[in-house]
Amino acid sequence: EVQLVESGGGVVQTGGSVRLSCAGSGFTFDDYAIAWFRQAPGKEREGISCFSSSGGTTYYGDSLKERFTISGDNAKKTVYLQMNNLKKEDTAVYTCSVVTMVTACPRPPNLYPQFNYWGQGTLVTVSE
Repeated sequence: EVQLVESGGGVVQTGGSVRLSCAGSGFTFDDYAIAWFRQAPGKEREGISCFSSSGGTTYYGDSLKERFTISGDNAKKTVYLQMNNLKKEDTAVYTCSVVTMVTACPRPPNLYPQFNYWGQGTLVTVSE
């Protein structure tokens, strides 16, 4: 059974940093891509970034690229999202997802249906 477990969320002050982890298990394929999404209260789900097992990274949009960095460890099937200089509007539930048997990250449009499995999400709250 494929599982994704996020960790690292919590409350952080404006301007602070957080590193989220997404640990994958149960998929034996060597080729996969894991992405981070977020959904703020009252807003639509937003794709942030993706890491593929081939080592490639994709950022969905330029607005977060300056502050957010994705990385991964294939041996652990774990992907990280380093978030710096956090703002109040970054408050959201952050969820990771995986698509297997691919050698590159999915591209827009319609990112959400391109992923097979989803984690439960971790809440990041940025306080003033």
